[in-house]
Amino acid sequence: MIERIAFAALLLATPGMAQETPMLPSPEQQVRLGVDRFFAALKSSDRTRLAREMIPEGTIFVHNRMDPDNPRTDVVKVSDHLARWAKGTGEVSEHMEVETVLVDGDMAQVWGPYTFFANGKISHCGINSLSMVRTDDGWKVANTSFSMVPPEECEAIGAPITLKDIVE
Repeated sequence: MIERIAFAALLLATPGMAQETPMLPSPEQQVRLGVDRFFAALKSSDRTRLAREMIPEGTIFVHNRMDPDNPRTDVVKVSDHLARWAKGTGEVSEHMEVETVLVDGDMAQVWGPYTFFANGKISHCGINSLSMVRTDDGWKVANTSFSMVPPEECEAIGAPITLKDIVE
């Protein structure tokens, strides 16, 4: 009898207790927060902010197809990119449609199309592949590979903002 009363009390208490316990973000949501901080840093006028969202020992692979007759892959150390970035003065922003987030412990992979703006105009678009690492300060971009195609190809790759969107 006491066991039944204790079980009933537990059943009645659980809904109220669940409402009081805050929901923690899922691992995928935590990774997305890191991605959001990365893109906010790209857009920020504080040119030192991006360094707080990337692992300086990382590598960037740029699969540049802006000239279809001369595609190339450029490899850039994150530390070199951050040094150049800090000296930049133009207004930039990037919009990414996150299609996939895969998480395994302290590593994650984020994939999706993006559109990059420089001084208010579409510069290029492509597909981002962000390799994320969990640090004591949250999720950071460690390595990234991305393709670059001209603005007229943005719609074909499913970029979140295209020339057509801007004209309309």
